[in-house]
Amino acid sequence: MDQEGFRKAAHAVVEHIIEYNSTLPNRPVLPKIQPGYLRDLIPSNAPEQPEPWPLIQADVESQIIPGLTHWQSPNFMAFFPALVTYPSLLGEMYSAAFTAPAFNWLCSPACTELETIVMDWVAKALALPDCFLSTSSGGGGGVIHGSASEALVTTMVAARERYLRVRADAEGLRNGTMERDDRIAFLRGRLVALSSDQAHSSTQKGALITGTRYRSISTSLSEDLSLTAPRLEEALQQCHADGLEPYYLTLTLGTTSTCAVDDFASIATLRSQYPNLWIHIDAAYAGAALILQVYQAQYSQDIGRVSDSFNFNMHKWLLVNFDASCLFVQNRNHLTRALSINPSYLQNSFTESGLVTDYRDWQIPLGRRFRALKIWFVMRSYGVEGLRTHVENSLRVGETFTAMVVERRDLFEIIATPRFALTCLRLRPDVAAAARMKQRQVNEKIYMSGDTELPHPRSDRIASLGASDTGEGQMLKVDAQSNLPGHDGAEQASETLANNLTKDIADLINSRGEIFITPTTTARKTLIRVVSGNPAASKEHAKKAFDIIVRTTEEVLDKCRQDEDLRN
Repeated sequence: MDQEGFRKAAHAVVEHIIEYNSTLPNRPVLPKIQPGYLRDLIPSNAPEQPEPWPLIQADVESQIIPGLTHWQSPNFMAFFPALVTYPSLLGEMYSAAFTAPAFNWLCSPACTELETIVMDWVAKALALPDCFLSTSSGGGGGVIHGSASEALVTTMVAARERYLRVRADAEGLRNGTMERDDRIAFLRGRLVALSSDQAHSSTQKGALITGTRYRSISTSLSEDLSLTAPRLEEALQQCHADGLEPYYLTLTLGTTSTCAVDDFASIATLRSQYPNLWIHIDAAYAGAALILQVYQAQYSQDIGRVSDSFNFNMHKWLLVNFDASCLFVQNRNHLTRALSINPSYLQNSFTESGLVTDYRDWQIPLGRRFRALKIWFVMRSYGVEGLRTHVENSLRVGETFTAMVVERRDLFEIIATPRFALTCLRLRPDVAAAARMKQRQVNEKIYMSGDTELPHPRSDRIASLGASDTGEGQMLKVDAQSNLPGHDGAEQASETLANNLTKDIADLINSRGEIFITPTTTARKTLIRVVSGNPAASKEHAKKAFDIIVRTTEEVLDKCRQDEDLRN
């Protein structure tokens, strides 16, 4: 492909992308394909001769797009958003054209220097404390990573090395001695990372990667699934009683299941008692809400008081496409001391001068992409005010959905406080129990009439509660007396039934593909998560989603009421 061929192909691709975006609201969100579908469509060997671009592009529409989940659809309300905008796409085009691995300043000075500048832009837009700026006296700064999980593992390595170094220094052990090495090896085996039971699994995975232990700290619905200082202090004391050395704690601003927020203010009061404990705030999705002053006033200063590092993903809610995960640290020396390796082929006078930043020492990989361009383009194209407007619109859509759920309290209950445009709902246990009781009464009437050989409806049985197009269903063991008034275990049976039916509702909705939602389980309750950060989403999309959920819920309940095929 020469320059003229690229010009024609690029124009065709741009037109195709625009057409794809314009048709997204009318496409099923989830693909209707089976695993392995692509193997039958693509030859098993690469072509020997070159193929023309029009033929290649045609296969994108016929073979690739049918297998896509459309994350940019306004009907995508699952997980958390993963957005892309045209300015961000343009940044990717330039980044791909320049293709600078940018592991040190000399590789392409503009890559490094723009990243430092735009990360300060982002920190200021979120009103993060000055300690996270590259110009801070304490030596803070920001770096762009691929994901929040990558940022977490990176800081975990830095935390491990800082903790071991500080302990060895405090014991007077000199560098380079076997005594110090042996002591550090012993302590490393006792290190433990902590997070709440609501935190993302990346903390546990990070502990596996760093070769340390991991413990989760329980939370409760009565405390809105937030990790509090008393619960943390109890866990820390238990670790010390067990001979363990807590070195890392993940706090969360917007947990994955429910967008719960840990109690930063109370936990900050413990910092002086545990000065060597690295505290990281994972705000992968909800950190974007700090673009609004109402959330800045609520969280920003406490973030500076409590944490060594803070991370959020612009590629979730702030209109930059994947990957663009922003990690901020109060002291970059902890990263560079833990991660800097300086072989001869990377040495240069600029690095040795100490006047430049080499971001290879702020991350685990060596090479890195020019991701600062797309952040620069988006922030300039929208302005901070445009980003605020986008987030505010998402919040309004979320509030609309929450209000509709509240209006149907006869059918649903909300679990955890709706936050950051996320609402978590489930079928009410009493509604589930009533549907099951109706079926039991029907079966008992049939049994007493002698018209069937059904087992007595008061016996134990396995009830098929599924309601999917494929006939697959969750299987639940039910004691026939357990839902009777006053019977021990009635509440638990109703909870279990509500969990199963809620999961059936979500699975049936997703199997049909009109919208995409996520079921999750927290505090032993199965929930349906509904969140939309899409800039094209409106209140009408929220109403459509709720109508689908109500309609499907009634369908599943009817199935439960009408099912007469009970077995021992």
